Amino acid sequence: MAREGEKGDCIGWAARDASGVLSPYKFNRRPLGNDDISIKITNCGVCYADVLWTRNQHHDSNYPLVPGHEIVGVVTAAGASVTCFKAGDLVGVGTYVNSCRECEYCNAYTEHHCAKGAIWTFNSIDIDGTFTKGGYSSYIVVHQRYCFLIPEGYPPAMAAPLLCAGITVYSPMKHYNMNQPGKSLGVVGLGGLGHMAVKFAKSFGLNVTVFSTSASKEEEAIQILGADKFVISSDKQQMQSLSKSLDFIIDTASGKHPLDAYVSILKPHGVLVFVGSIGEVRLQSLDLIHGSKAIAASAVGGTKDIQEMIEYCAANKIYPQIEMIHIQDINEALERLVNKDVKYRFVIDIENSLK
Repeated sequence: MAREGEKGDCIGWAARDASGVLSPYKFNRRPLGNDDISIKITNCGVCYADVLWTRNQHHDSNYPLVPGHEIVGVVTAAGASVTCFKAGDLVGVGTYVNSCRECEYCNAYTEHHCAKGAIWTFNSIDIDGTFTKGGYSSYIVVHQRYCFLIPEGYPPAMAAPLLCAGITVYSPMKHYNMNQPGKSLGVVGLGGLGHMAVKFAKSFGLNVTVFSTSASKEEEAIQILGADKFVISSDKQQMQSLSKSLDFIIDTASGKHPLDAYVSILKPHGVLVFVGSIGEVRLQSLDLIHGSKAIAASAVGGTKDIQEMIEYCAANKIYPQIEMIHIQDINEALERLVNKDVKYRFVIDIENSLK
């Protein structure tokens, strides 16, 4: 079993308690297995999940906790049975690092739905009995199935947010056919997930309307991201004027907010998918019945979809908009993330700041 403490060959930053304050921490990774690769981490994206678990907001955090599940790095070693990667390859690791690989969901390459439970990249029980530790660290050991090749020429730092923010919106857009040219899509929220939804939608040829409570985001949505329309979601007159106008809506906003107004905007047979954690959902069934509308939810995606999404981004020159930070600035960055003060994803320069 790997040892944990203030000594070890892996350098990370960990939260020690529910304050969520991170500081340097040393530990040992599990030994390299036959199907594993060892990855020197160069970049790690900062996701709101990092806030939730470092601060124990789901009441299941295990400390010391090293967060981070948008990982990009270079392969430094490969186990004897590894066939997909070699030393020197640029690879990514997302929100999970293992699954049973035997159930119907794993066999369908939807490993995040594994019947026995996926092993998450941090705060989950690893195969050696220790808790997994994420990408705010110098290196990581992962089974080859859960690693993804980053195409040559794609910027490593920009690849990091694809491993969570990117796939979280790409997966439902693919599954619910939100990729049909000429169709209309509403995007609720313009953060790390929302801005990627706009980028994907425009590349698919959709007409895109962005919904936000902040009027200051209109220029960003239209001039920078290329959305076709911007709507203040708190403006009842604007919302009512859009009745039965959209084929799809993807709701990326977190925190409690009403959905009934968005349901009214859907065309008959329209679909609303929420990918943010909004808490309890309350709707009148008749609002769905009248119009044969559907509401659904989605989280990340399977390994085949993730690799497909990465290759699609490379082929179509789709790049997240990021703000690079050093690991020493992570506590400030997490506070700024809580206050929605980032455009649109923090990415940690692990290679040049974690010493």
